[in-house]
Amino acid sequence: MGSLFRSEEMALCQLFLQSEAAYACVSELGELGLVQFRDLNPDVNAFQRKFVNEVRRCDEMERKLRYLEKEIKKDGIPMLDTGESPEAPQPREMIDLEATFEKLENELREVNQNAEALKRNFLELTELKHILRKTQVFFDEMADNQNEDEQAQLLGEEGARASQPGQNLKLGFVAGVILRERLPAFERMLWRACRGNVFLRQAMIETPLEDPTNGDQVHKSVFIIFFQGDQLKTRVKKICEGFRATLYPCPEAPADRREMAMGVMTRIEDLNTVLGQTQDHRHRVLVAAAKNLKNWFVKVRKIKAIYHTLNLFNLDVTQKCLIAECWVPLLDIETIQLALRRGTERSGSSVPPILNRMQTFENPPTYNRTNKFTKAFQALIDAYGVASYREMNPAPYTIITFPFLFAVMFGDLGHGAIMALFGLWMIRKEKGLAAQKTDNEIWNIFFGGRYIIFLMGVFSMYTGLIYNDIFSKSLNIFGSHWHMSYNKSTVLENKYLQLNPKGDYEGDPYPFGMDPIWQVAGANKIIFHNAYKMKISIIFGVIHMIFGVVMSWHNHTYFRNRISMLYEFIPQLVFLLLLFFYMVLLMFIKWIKFAATNAKPYSEACAPSILITFIDMVLFNTPKAPPQDCETYMFFGQHFIQVLFVLVAVGCIPVMLLAKPLLIMQARKQANVQPIAGATSDAETGGVSNGGSHGGGGGPHEEEEELSEIFIHQSIHTIEYVLGSVSHTASYLRLWALSLAHAQLAEVLWTMVLSIGLKQEGWLGGIILTCVFAFWAILTVGILVLMEGLSAFLHTLRLHWVEFQSKFYKGQGYAFQPFSFDAIIENGAASAEAE
Repeated sequence: MGSLFRSEEMALCQLFLQSEAAYACVSELGELGLVQFRDLNPDVNAFQRKFVNEVRRCDEMERKLRYLEKEIKKDGIPMLDTGESPEAPQPREMIDLEATFEKLENELREVNQNAEALKRNFLELTELKHILRKTQVFFDEMADNQNEDEQAQLLGEEGARASQPGQNLKLGFVAGVILRERLPAFERMLWRACRGNVFLRQAMIETPLEDPTNGDQVHKSVFIIFFQGDQLKTRVKKICEGFRATLYPCPEAPADRREMAMGVMTRIEDLNTVLGQTQDHRHRVLVAAAKNLKNWFVKVRKIKAIYHTLNLFNLDVTQKCLIAECWVPLLDIETIQLALRRGTERSGSSVPPILNRMQTFENPPTYNRTNKFTKAFQALIDAYGVASYREMNPAPYTIITFPFLFAVMFGDLGHGAIMALFGLWMIRKEKGLAAQKTDNEIWNIFFGGRYIIFLMGVFSMYTGLIYNDIFSKSLNIFGSHWHMSYNKSTVLENKYLQLNPKGDYEGDPYPFGMDPIWQVAGANKIIFHNAYKMKISIIFGVIHMIFGVVMSWHNHTYFRNRISMLYEFIPQLVFLLLLFFYMVLLMFIKWIKFAATNAKPYSEACAPSILITFIDMVLFNTPKAPPQDCETYMFFGQHFIQVLFVLVAVGCIPVMLLAKPLLIMQARKQANVQPIAGATSDAETGGVSNGGSHGGGGGPHEEEEELSEIFIHQSIHTIEYVLGSVSHTASYLRLWALSLAHAQLAEVLWTMVLSIGLKQEGWLGGIILTCVFAFWAILTVGILVLMEGLSAFLHTLRLHWVEFQSKFYKGQGYAFQPFSFDAIIENGAASAEAE
């Protein structure tokens, strides 16, 4: 089989590179993305490796670029992203990049420091301007209202006695600004500390001021404090300092205040001009940097990745050759050798690189090639567990089975069309949507699964046609094959009246899907749909499980595991076929032989219950006596065949349980405790054979599993399979249950919401219908498409992970993680967005 059905054959290779050509060769391999390097220095500290200084230099360059990026985003400048990936620069170009980043950082930091100093000066001048304006009002009020009562209130009784008529009391004052939220506490502290011997006036600054440190808008107030004496002056200044209030000089004379205010306004105008020029210069620097920032990030990350990879290599004794070990896909060795040759030519080296294939006992990594279509399906499988090396890959089969089983639960032509159109829109616009890189996790999940969504929608449209269900209504394309023998009024008045198949049915089934008359049936609609959907759920489930067991045959034949083939696969398949596939055959026999239009003994009344028949078969019970003129069994020899099937199926259980461990024990004794080919358990080989023509290197593991562990492992495996066959078959009934629930919810929404609007008449009815339709559409998309779709998706995922993959898929491998610039840059960009 091709690599689509199994992971790629891998080879462990040893790579010899000349020191001068190593950088260019690794760069070419990074562009290729097909080589996974192993760390040959696992015991060496990261700070003691050969290229640690180069990695540190790259870290420093990344730090400078992040600083530039932060400043660019702060100003809202768009960064140019051409989508192109520049090549990794040569080592000598690192010096030029470092010089460029150093110059830009220093220039930007200097501009920012100058701008901050100018903004701080501007803030001080602005606060002084407000102080001069507000204090002028205070002084005018003081001049108009200076009398003896005010002096007594300000200075207390002692001050009032000291003042004489005609004398002006000399008061000191300080003026400043303080944050508005600190003002109440500031005022209380002044009153308590100065014992009420100060007079505080304050006024709010209406416009918020910009904090030069962080650019936040802050609200402040102007205050002026009057006091008498140096002692109070000292105390007031200390309180202002404690509350971080800013004090400014304020002349006492009105003329001096006016002169200072004019000087402040002139300086503010000059500062505005200088600040504008500074911001323009800063903007020009950032715009120039924004044009190249994405490319600079790519270059630096590529350089860093190359040196980080070179740190995984070993140096030979001459210090002139680097030695690496790597996993490579067998089919791509020639492509890798060409890339190494290009790297050698770029570096100007005359010594060609050497790529030798090695033998190993290690399990190679699992590498499944994917494209944009198969990637999402492979991700579903890998979420359960990465396949063991060269194990059968369920992903290609999941492309069909996953949307089909989803559609069995979600079958509705209308809902499926909505889902398919959404998926098709994402597929048609995928280039533009992929370019809009977003950190919205929900959207990324939807977009990543766009092909799954589209296929689920298309398959749901198909099953919707089979069910003849579109928004809980039917399409009468070919005309119903049922006809009423009663008059219309009789049928409408009696909801329990049923049509007679012998007289009202044409005899030929509806050409495609369900006859539309079942959608308008009342009493027996759910009974009919239940019987139909329950049976097809079991049929699909048994076929799905048998297919999973057959997949295990491909694993056993590929890994040449003869014992597992004979004593696991065959008993498992026989057990499943003789019990559960036989039950499926009984369903088809019942559908074919028994009908409502047939005469006894093959009429509808004589049709036996499949469930009761199966229970009697397993328990060896004698069937109950059938109705008169009916036969006990569905076909000749049924009882004998059923007894034989049950006995053979039960006989398969000890074969699965004991045969393989006993043969392994016998083989070890004969070979003097040496394992023979095909006689090792899955636990011994890890489910993988590395030897022979299947590539990857060495033979079976050196260490053997204890016989007691083999018996325990086989017992668990057998019990799980036997009990799981029953529970897994019943688990597929979720197909019926969710399909029934989906159909009933759709009918409830139609009956209780949309039909109310359709019954309205007149122009008012049109308005009501519009509103009702909008409400119905929201509920349909929100509940029936999104929530029910998510529920059906999760149930389908469970059926694949547990019921299907448990038959053959171990998922004990580890993923192939090649050295790839694309993956490194994508991960770096994602982490930067998260920060």
